[in-house]
Amino acid sequence: MKARAFCPAHITGFFKAEIDGKDPNRLGSLGAGFSIQKGVRTTVILSSRNSSDAAKFHIQIKGFKTGDVRVSEYVLNEFLAGNDDYFVDVIHELNVPVGYGLGCSAAVALSLALALNQALKTGFSKTKVGQIAHLAEIRCGTGLGDVLASYHGGFEIRTKSGAPGIGELEKIDPKEKLDVLIICFNPISTKKFLGEKISLVNGLGGKMVQELIESKDMNEFQDKSIKFAKYIKIVTPKMNKVASELRKNGIKCGVALFGETIFSLVPPSEKQKALQILEKYDGLVLSSKIDNSGARLD
Repeated sequence: MKARAFCPAHITGFFKAEIDGKDPNRLGSLGAGFSIQKGVRTTVILSSRNSSDAAKFHIQIKGFKTGDVRVSEYVLNEFLAGNDDYFVDVIHELNVPVGYGLGCSAAVALSLALALNQALKTGFSKTKVGQIAHLAEIRCGTGLGDVLASYHGGFEIRTKSGAPGIGELEKIDPKEKLDVLIICFNPISTKKFLGEKISLVNGLGGKMVQELIESKDMNEFQDKSIKFAKYIKIVTPKMNKVASELRKNGIKCGVALFGETIFSLVPPSEKQKALQILEKYDGLVLSSKIDNSGARLD
């Protein structure tokens, strides 16, 4: 038996962490961001397992590499608890890099959970599957709000924290078609970042969420993202140089949390100009579009 699922990568421009409380399904973040058409495609293949085999699964990663498979292991153990019949081969195809603020661990968790639910015929609702992926992120300390956002797709403002079915969001429909351009310089550890910056993050992040709910303006979102990143002191000289040059050319941009990563949402007419600026810098440049469908079976 075989199943495949896709989950879009997701970028958060600013946020407020909601991490006080005992119910992990209610933990997460308020914030704003968008999902892109690049992400993680996961294939699972089931075969009969010999009772003498110690291992229950094997994880293979293609494309951008990561040595951290904790999120995948968590999801697999949740689905395979009490099930000794199958050995599961997992193939994650990553077309976004890990650790750069692109919500990769959420996309890994959610695409894997959807594929396992289908292959194992577990019969969980999509909401329940999303909650398993959300718990994987919370337990492993790899993210706070990306599962809820990439589950739904599109451009969103997260208005209530938590897993799918508990957390809430408002979708924004941009007034014009937008291309997404991204330049990645260096990864940042989400766990380390949250430990160091949380008190700084929350005051400004909560205020920005309320303001964006009122305006629902793309340009304001990008301006707020840069302001937020500067306020919490994660804009490196290299990022500042890129952002300044884009701004001088009339191009808005923001910062992907958590990574040394600049993004720009541009109308197609501005794409070439923005791309030429980004390609002058020594970073990984990605081009994509907004994904409006969210996580799904493939």
